[in-house]
Amino acid sequence: MSALPNTLPEWLALLESRHAETVINMGLDRVRAVKERMQLAFKCPVIMVAGTNGKGSTCAMLESILLRAGYKVGLYIKPHFLDFNERARINGDMASNEALVDAFNAVEAARGDISLTYFEFTTLAIMHLMAHAGLDVAILEVGLGGRLDAVNVIDADVSIVTSVDIDHVDYLGGTRELIGFEKAGIFRTGKAAICSDPMPPQSLIDHAREIDADLWLMGRDFNYSGDKQQWNYGGRSQRRNALAYPSLRGANQLLNASAALAALEALKLELPVGAQDVRHGLVTVELPGRFQVLPGRPTVIYDVAHNPHAASALGQNLGNMGFHPYTFAVFGSMHDKDIDGVIKAMAGQVDHWCLTDLPSPRAASASELAAKVQAIEPEMHEKTVNIFADPGAAFANAMSRAGENDRIVVFGSFLTVAGIMAAKKSSLH
Repeated sequence: MSALPNTLPEWLALLESRHAETVINMGLDRVRAVKERMQLAFKCPVIMVAGTNGKGSTCAMLESILLRAGYKVGLYIKPHFLDFNERARINGDMASNEALVDAFNAVEAARGDISLTYFEFTTLAIMHLMAHAGLDVAILEVGLGGRLDAVNVIDADVSIVTSVDIDHVDYLGGTRELIGFEKAGIFRTGKAAICSDPMPPQSLIDHAREIDADLWLMGRDFNYSGDKQQWNYGGRSQRRNALAYPSLRGANQLLNASAALAALEALKLELPVGAQDVRHGLVTVELPGRFQVLPGRPTVIYDVAHNPHAASALGQNLGNMGFHPYTFAVFGSMHDKDIDGVIKAMAGQVDHWCLTDLPSPRAASASELAAKVQAIEPEMHEKTVNIFADPGAAFANAMSRAGENDRIVVFGSFLTVAGIMAAKKSSLH
């Protein structure tokens, strides 16, 4: 057997090469077997978050509030933009390369001849790292679906499903009912199961009832109200009044914040949190790439909206921003997304399309995207469509054409936003 890598970049390269041909195998038997060999278990409360959109925001709000309350918090969130370490946060800081290498070694030692995908391997490693970090609470974001996601080998004390919409059709099915069942797979008997989707699929409700989970529904068990200045949360036995709006911008953030506060209400005996901690946590929460408005002019917005549900929210948020003469869109997408649905949701907001190839075999080409834009908007009039080989080139073109009162929205795949973050970073060096 060849020697194992010594550095994080070497480890990641090995995992990518080892599993380049691995098909996503939707089953937990292999992951569960390795987890048991590793004796992987958390000694603290675990909050698990699934959903089509809003997962990252909900996780970030929980982390921010719990850190303010003085707890030692672990957060597993994905994917990453620039550094793999972004996926594993301990007490608000990215895990070190050394800690991740140790965790990878632990998984490798335990797996024997069991084959794991890149995602399964790295998930087990990060959960191992967190389980040995002396945490007061662990927050785990689900990657794909819920029921068969590698994270779901852990039993959560509180599970949250933020929203249910159409995405990952090849793996999860093409209806909200099928997808709702998959996401409800993270619920556990007798444990709080929170759904902040205002119109949850019946399949999710039925599954929670069948396994006797403690289902919390938006509008029935918890809700929010507010005016322009502040908002209030009302739960089963807890009210939180005069809250500041979350620093994360966008139309759905009060749904996400309410889910986070419902989870904290469900855990109030194990993890008591004061009113000031909630206020400060919501005001100071940060999450890159979710309707992230950068300082400076022209206005630049990063948003990882890559399905119609998220693109519709992005379009609504852009509409609420006030007047900009022209909007440039830098857009790249994976091939398996509902690209037509995303373009339709954004078409009314965009004047100039800068479409980009992405560095992934799963990506749609810029020329494919251009054909779709032109089919959806045949009467282009003043609008333009241009194609580029990479996100950095697309963004540079938009910057060269945009006036200082215009805006540039970078959206679609994480790789679109990450490509521009990386191009900006390299231009600083």
